[in-house]
Parts: sequence; structure tokens; C-alpha cells
Amino acid sequence: MFETQQNPNWCPGCGNYGIWNSLKLALQELNLKPENIAFTSGIGCSGKIPHWIRAYCLNGLHGRALPLAEGIKIANSELIVIACGGDGDGYAEGTNHFIHFCRRNANVKYFVHDNQIYGLTKGQPSPTSNEGFITKTTPLGTIEKALNPVLIAIASGATFVARGFAGDIPHLKELMKKAIKHNGAAVIDILQPCVTFNKVNTYEWYQKRAHKLKKPANTRIKAMRIAEQWGKKIPIGVIFESNEKSYEQRIPLLKKSPLMKLNPKKNIKKLFNELK
Repeated sequence: MFETQQNPNWCPGCGNYGIWNSLKLALQELNLKPENIAFTSGIGCSGKIPHWIRAYCLNGLHGRALPLAEGIKIANSELIVIACGGDGDGYAEGTNHFIHFCRRNANVKYFVHDNQIYGLTKGQPSPTSNEGFITKTTPLGTIEKALNPVLIAIASGATFVARGFAGDIPHLKELMKKAIKHNGAAVIDILQPCVTFNKVNTYEWYQKRAHKLKKPANTRIKAMRIAEQWGKKIPIGVIFESNEKSYEQRIPLLKKSPLMKLNPKKNIKKLFNELK
């Protein structure tokens, strides 16, 4: 149902294939229809994924997937809106949007392909690259500490925060299903190997370290402690989940009907004429 006539052109072995398949399976198992789903994306290898899933899609500017997604959700709150981005796209250019999206608790799903490197632009360090990471532009290793997106999402107010692994499709698929069903800002940081430019954080590297959480933390403080774990053990699964009103539920006008179905009570032609 969600297949397109085009095939992805990612590098063979790219972690994006695992994310792509997990996402299609999640949508199918939730019995969703293409016409009820809207994708947004930014720039990068991750930004191409909506092109190869049959649904509505808006590919925007670098780091701007979230404001596009929030605008679509406000205009038509009946749609399931999924924003797709990468660690460079969403955690560098899009950092401001990321924080305020979490703060608002907009009912949008944000799936981030985190390969800890800029893949499309040929291998520069990204905000999530580990300190000391060697690339073409940092031959002596990066001198900056890695950004922790899971910690930021929890602290900023997101009500569903998880970490997945592109090499475990069944597990990632279930995380996506939970995120889609959640009412509010849902963030999944997906550990995704870049087989071409990142020779450190490989499938084997993640498989040795990833351990599945049995249940999410029941407070943000406890969740943040889990989010800080990185190294020999990396927790994957739902790290935090809470039941709160979404941004859209706090807008009185949307309680009546989706914005696109409302008829304006005032004739605004007069206003436009005055502005000429």
C-alpha cells in the first residue's frame, strides 16, 4: 500500500533502509491509509525517505521539517503528520525548532536518522559525533562534546521520547507504532550506521552496546538519567512517556473542527483593500 514506483538510491547497506522498512511496516500494521498521512523532511540522506513512501510529502529547507509539520497539523488536525530528519538537519540547523516543538507538545511524530555524521555532504562531523571523532575536516579529531538529543527532548517537554536502532527492524517498527499512536510530541532518535563515511559507529558497534529497556521511566528526572547513558551500554526503547494535552488540543478553535474545514465569519477582502 505504501510502495512507490521509485526505489531508494542510498548507499548499499545504509541504515536508512532499515528505517524505511520499519516505517512502512508500522504504517501497514496500524491499518493507516496513505491519504491520511503527511510527511515533511529537510535536507540530507534522511530527507529523501518521504519520496519513497506513498503518502503526502513536503520536502522543505535544511532543518525546517518541524515547522512545516506543525503548520500542516494545525491546518488539518485530522492528518497523521510525521517529520523526518537527520542529526545534522535537526540537531544543527534545526535545533531551535526542535526545542520549541518539544516545548509546545505538538501532536507530530519526529523520526531522526542519527548517523553521527554529515553523510550527504561527504563526511563532516555532526552535532552527535563523539568527541575525538576523526573526519576529513577534523583530522585531529573533533574538539566538541557530542550533543545528546534524547536528553534535550526530555528536558524540553516532549511527551514521548525513544531511541531506536536501524539494525533492529522489529523493535524499531514497534517504537514507531507507539509514537504514531501517542497524542503529543513524539521523538525517536534512531541510531543509523553510515556505511560509507562513519567507520566507527557500525552495525557491530551498536549491536554490542544496545540494550532494550523494559519500560519507560515514570519521571523526567529518571528518564534524563537513562538518556545520559552512552558508551559500553546504550539504552534503546521508550525512555519517557506521559499523558498531557497536545498543542492542538489547547487551541480553542480546533475543538470545533480542523482549521481547513472552518468557514471564516468575516469577509477579509475589505482588510486586503485597506492594505493596498
